[in-house]
Amino acid sequence: MPRTTRRALGAAILALPALHVIRPASAQPAYPSRPIRLLAPYTPGGGVDTTARLLAGPMGVALGQPVVVENRPGAGGSLGAGELARSAPDGQTIMVDALAHVVNPFVLPGLPFDYSKAFAYISQVVVLPQLLVVDPAKVPARNVAEFIAWAKDKPNLSYGSSGNATAAHLAAALFLQRAGLDIQHVPYRGGTAALQDVMGGSTVFVFGTVSSSVQLVRDGRLRALGVTTAERIPPLPDVPTIAEQGFPGYELNEWNGLYAPAGTPQPIIQKLFEASKAALADATVKQRLDALGAIPVGTDPATFAAYVTAQRNAMAEIVRSAKIEVG
Repeated sequence: MPRTTRRALGAAILALPALHVIRPASAQPAYPSRPIRLLAPYTPGGGVDTTARLLAGPMGVALGQPVVVENRPGAGGSLGAGELARSAPDGQTIMVDALAHVVNPFVLPGLPFDYSKAFAYISQVVVLPQLLVVDPAKVPARNVAEFIAWAKDKPNLSYGSSGNATAAHLAAALFLQRAGLDIQHVPYRGGTAALQDVMGGSTVFVFGTVSSSVQLVRDGRLRALGVTTAERIPPLPDVPTIAEQGFPGYELNEWNGLYAPAGTPQPIIQKLFEASKAALADATVKQRLDALGAIPVGTDPATFAAYVTAQRNAMAEIVRSAKIEVG
C-alpha cells in the first residue's frame, strides 16, 4: 500500500468516534446463594421456635435454598436478636421474634444494640391470641363484668403469668388497669405451670395461649371469660372479646414477626417477604397454625414497620404505668 494511502487511512481511523469495549461486569450471585439461617431466639419447642420451623420448609422451597432454624435463646430473646444485629445485611441471616422484640428495650437496660435501629422489617407472620381463663369451680364469674364484680370484694387475690414482661403479664396488667382492679402478680417459668396453679386454686386467673388453654376450656376444667383479639376467634366462637365487654380498644396478643439486619437491600427484603407469604399460604402450614390457634397475617414490610412502631409505643406505656421490671 502506498505511503500516502496508509496515512489517509490512519487519519480516517483517528477521526472515527471512540469505541468503548464492553466487558461483562462481574456476575453477582443470585440471592440466596447458600442456605439461610433463621434465628429463633428462644428455646426449642416454644411458640417462636414452632413458627420458625413451620415457615422454614416452604420458605426454602420458594427461595430455592434451605432455610435452617437455629435456636439462640437467652435474656428474653435479646441474645439472639443481638446476633442478628451483628450479622451482615445480605439476607443470609434472618430471625423470627415475638412481642418481646418491642418490650425488651424497656425492661432490659444496657443492651449493646438499639432494637429500634438494628433491624429491617420483613413481615408480621402470625398473631397468637390469649384467653382470660379462670377455674369455674372456684370463680363463679361467667364473663368479664361478673369477674370484676366478684374480684372487687376479695382481698389478697393473685394471678399468674408465663413470666415477667411476657405477653400474658402485659395483657393482665392492661386488663387490671382498665378494670380498676389490684391483684398481685405471680410470675411462673412458662404458661403450663401458670395454668396448673389456676386449676389448683393458688391464683384466680391467667392469660393463656389458645394452644395451651383451648382443650382445658372445652373439657370444662377452665372457663374462658374473654379473648384478647379485636375479633372473636374460630376455635372458640362463643367466647366474646374483652373489647366487646366494656373495654373498647382492648387488644394485646402475642405475635411473631420476621426481621433482617438493618441495611439489608430492599430487593432482598421483598424476596423474603414473598417467600414468607408463600409459606403462610401452604396448606400444611395453615392447618398447623389453625391447630395452634394462631392467626396468619403476612403484612408487607412497610405495614409491619408501622405496626412495630405502634406496638413499641403501646408496650412502653404499659411497662411504665404498671411498673413492670425484669430481674
